[in-house]
Amino acid sequence: MTASAAPNAPADPRRWSALALIALAQFMVIMDTSIIGVALPRMQADLGFSQENLSWVFNAYVVAFGGLLLLGGRLSDLLGARRLFSTGWVVLAAGSLTAGLAGEVWVELAGRALQGVGAALIAPSALTLLMTLFGSRPQELGKAFALYGAAAPAGGTAGVFLGGVITQYASWPWVFYINIPVALVVLIATPAVMPSGAGRRGSIDLAGAVTVTAGLAAGVYAIVRAPETGWGSAETWLVLLAGVVLIAAFVAIQAKRREPLMRPGIWRAPNLAGANIAQLLMAAAWIPMWFFLNLYLQQVLGLDAFASGSALLPMTVAIMIMMIVLAPRLISRFGPKPLIVLGLFALGAGMFWLSLARPDGNFWVDVLPASLLSAVGMSLAFIPSLGTALSSARPEEGGLASGIVNTSYQVGSALGLAAMTAIAAAHGAREPGDPVALTEGFSAAFLGAAALAVIGGLAALPTLRTAPAAPDAGGAGDGDGEGGGGRPEKAAA
Repeated sequence: MTASAAPNAPADPRRWSALALIALAQFMVIMDTSIIGVALPRMQADLGFSQENLSWVFNAYVVAFGGLLLLGGRLSDLLGARRLFSTGWVVLAAGSLTAGLAGEVWVELAGRALQGVGAALIAPSALTLLMTLFGSRPQELGKAFALYGAAAPAGGTAGVFLGGVITQYASWPWVFYINIPVALVVLIATPAVMPSGAGRRGSIDLAGAVTVTAGLAAGVYAIVRAPETGWGSAETWLVLLAGVVLIAAFVAIQAKRREPLMRPGIWRAPNLAGANIAQLLMAAAWIPMWFFLNLYLQQVLGLDAFASGSALLPMTVAIMIMMIVLAPRLISRFGPKPLIVLGLFALGAGMFWLSLARPDGNFWVDVLPASLLSAVGMSLAFIPSLGTALSSARPEEGGLASGIVNTSYQVGSALGLAAMTAIAAAHGAREPGDPVALTEGFSAAFLGAAALAVIGGLAALPTLRTAPAAPDAGGAGDGDGEGGGGRPEKAAA
């Protein structure tokens, strides 16, 4: 399946309705990474998670999601994006039901992993459908990317609020059950508004999918367990080594296969590597921020689930305004590279500000201004790095490009959270009940996340080429193609 329609093809009259479903899909799969945040203390009490292993409620989802995204992108190209999109929603609903009904730790983690499998099918097929509908219409592609881009961090932050409402006034299993009616609505609407599209012949690299997923899982497991087993222990280093060997095996498999899961030559495309590095390090900073900010609000400041979720609503509003209204105008005016660099630096500054939070702090001083600065940074960097990554690939590899960029984001999320969890534990955030020790641990995690964001901004300087603003750019109202990173010649000069 190609990533965009033929240049002279008539516009699909259903494209904006389809975009609403595509944006909803992005909103939901990212929301599922964050909606559990406020519910974590309740889940910990009911299911018996330790403080350190609690992050696996998040990581089980993200490891399956990130590890299988390349396979999802390949299946999108081979089987057709609409078919895979629908299949993903069925799997996501099944995982949500399992996670909600769980009465034991292993069942909960199995349900979260199944949710991640569904998300890995939905995310790349959704991006492929977006490019199919808007790829030949650069004036509309910028608007489409702005809405799609806003759905991701907005879903992440809104999930925190919804998780608070649900946990406070219903019970934590409903943070999972909420996916089921949404899945039913999407499954009913998809045949009516989504382009059917035909797949193409080709093989499926299952060995590649298994090695990359297992390698990622081993790396995350080793980092999360390291504070308990010791960074110098044989277990930590053996599991890390196993992860490295599995990733190396994945690379070797890709180099030898006739139809690999990820064509190695794709990385020679201008700007592809730089944009994916930006996505990876951005996620590695952003996801630990909301994870530990939730814990700080509840375990240190003593807010209940609803108040904790409400405290992060201003971030959602800031993200929506920045991504939908301001980001397309700024990209059209300055091009993607300056915004990626500036956004990552602003995200790092927000993390550093959060690292100064006090055990006896309050929301207005210790949380609100720093979280808003972080949201602005995320909003500036997300859309241009996403659009640049997608536009760098061949049209026929739209599913692969979307799988790669989604993988970068999810791998960054998993490894970033695992590393920051280890840092927090090493600095005292091991058990609830001691606000001073918890704050010291969370502050260390925020500082580590800030460093990752700054490193991302520094890495973008040499790895991304500067693209001039399009001479016919019409600002946000016109939705210039560069604003979404739509045309390769605009995204990578």
